Amino acid sequence: FCLSRGLGDVYKRQPLRTCLMDRRSFIKLSSITGASVAIATGLAGCVSTKKPQDSASFTHGIASGDPLHNSVILWTRALPDKNAANANILWEVSTSKDFSTLVASDIAQAQQSRDYTVKVDVSGLKPATRYYYRFKSANSMSEVGTTLTLPKENVSQVTFGVFSCSNYPAGFFTPYADAATQQNIDFVLHLGDYIYEYDGEGYATEHAKELGRTFAKDNDTELYTLEDYRKRYALYRTDQGLLDLHRAKPFIVVWDDHEITNDTYKDGAENHQEDEGDFYARRAAAVQAYYEWLPIRPTFGESRLEIYRQFTFGDLVDLYMLDTRVLARDKQLAYSDFRDPDAPDSEAFDLPGFTKAISAPERGLLGEAQRTWLNTAMNDSKAKWQVLGQQLLIGRMMFPASIFNGVPFEKIPAHVHALANSKRRKLAGETISAQEEKLLAAAMPYNLDAWDGYPVEREQLLTAVQQLNKPVIALAGDTHNAWHNTLTLQDGTAVATELATSSVSSPGMEHYLKMDADTASTMAEDLPVLIDDLAYCNLHQRGYLTVSFTEKQAVATWRYVDTIKSTSASAVNSHEVVIEG
Repeated sequence: FCLSRGLGDVYKRQPLRTCLMDRRSFIKLSSITGASVAIATGLAGCVSTKKPQDSASFTHGIASGDPLHNSVILWTRALPDKNAANANILWEVSTSKDFSTLVASDIAQAQQSRDYTVKVDVSGLKPATRYYYRFKSANSMSEVGTTLTLPKENVSQVTFGVFSCSNYPAGFFTPYADAATQQNIDFVLHLGDYIYEYDGEGYATEHAKELGRTFAKDNDTELYTLEDYRKRYALYRTDQGLLDLHRAKPFIVVWDDHEITNDTYKDGAENHQEDEGDFYARRAAAVQAYYEWLPIRPTFGESRLEIYRQFTFGDLVDLYMLDTRVLARDKQLAYSDFRDPDAPDSEAFDLPGFTKAISAPERGLLGEAQRTWLNTAMNDSKAKWQVLGQQLLIGRMMFPASIFNGVPFEKIPAHVHALANSKRRKLAGETISAQEEKLLAAAMPYNLDAWDGYPVEREQLLTAVQQLNKPVIALAGDTHNAWHNTLTLQDGTAVATELATSSVSSPGMEHYLKMDADTASTMAEDLPVLIDDLAYCNLHQRGYLTVSFTEKQAVATWRYVDTIKSTSASAVNSHEVVIEG
């Protein structure tokens, strides 16, 4: 078994047979995504005298995203009255909350072909400036949103709020609500799993009915079609915490797997079977819905799957949003593929075969094009801090191999605790038994879906990071738990820091190992003893991460909420780490 989301994604199926992308599938992908690329444009200094003529309701809030030093994407959804195919609405941008002085405004069209979502790319704005925006129809007006352009020079500080893994049936998005009130957060980074594609009876649905977080009958199945994905986004965008955060802060987003389907890779996914239709058509539908519903500026080129991009915060931070999931990932390995259930225990695992497979030089996550782009951009960067915004843990998460050999889930925490105490005694200079030495010496990656399953490309990435001679921080989500790692080369050389956020609502390791808070806290103290590169983890609380950068240091703060079972949540505790520049 796997202790991460696969302790984390228990709602699993058999892997899909890998298939190649033929010309028919490529054409299908191109035609489906083509409908979503239209974005209205606006220019600061241009204020329209036009009035909105069509009646429409702003049903799913407002949002802004992909800020640059002179532009930002504005988003809303405008549903026309009387089921009209289109509605012309007015957007406005101002430097004052009462809109007494307009910076820009114009008419944009909500079209049925884009699920009535509206995206406007407003340019000509001033750097490091807070703007207010809203939308109007003939009979309605949206709430007022706040956004912020990137600083261009003389940047003394910038703070990110980092989020991942929001699952609607699991509970209310109270970490979003908490962050919306935090004035120190300048920009929100969402590292993926903004939605989940599962049906309403499996993963993380135990409390959905009592919380009123069930799916509508027409969206209660697994997501396959464009309409399916659109309806799921629409439901997520009724959560008040998410609405509040979108209204208060500009988002910089990237997808993970659940925006498409569990454990997606370039040719398929664990959660896509041959009887579920064409994988490429499903992926194209998911990608189109993502671009429609998120305030993201699409990257144009040969394939709209190229979502990686760079954001520059003056000479202080360069942020690189990466795709380790959809564009170029080779299929994940699984320990089960290397086990012979009929062999004796000592021969059950094909270690030579596994070692050969995991060490294959061609296996990767980023792909050559993205990796080359990243290396070039980091080398050319004039910023003090280099920050990787991506989905997966890069750190070497080597768990005791003994837990993979039949230890029942509920006994894993006690087993880990015993091994950690053996290690503590050894570090204190005591003599431990030969059996304890053997158990401590044997370790295996706990999650082959993460960078641990792609060690060759990880070494390439970290070698490039070492050669930069610049401070690098890698951000991660995906696991539903919080982690702080030192990133090291195979020879143990430390080259960077990794900060991973907990989930917004998706259950973490406490759920899969059936741990209460005290047991989870104990295990969180034990794991850094056993895992050399791990400095901190939290295995049972939902929340988010903030990272504040100055010239001299980066301060990371994990902030946790007391509940996701009620909208009345508050922050209960936090953990802070200072990284010197």
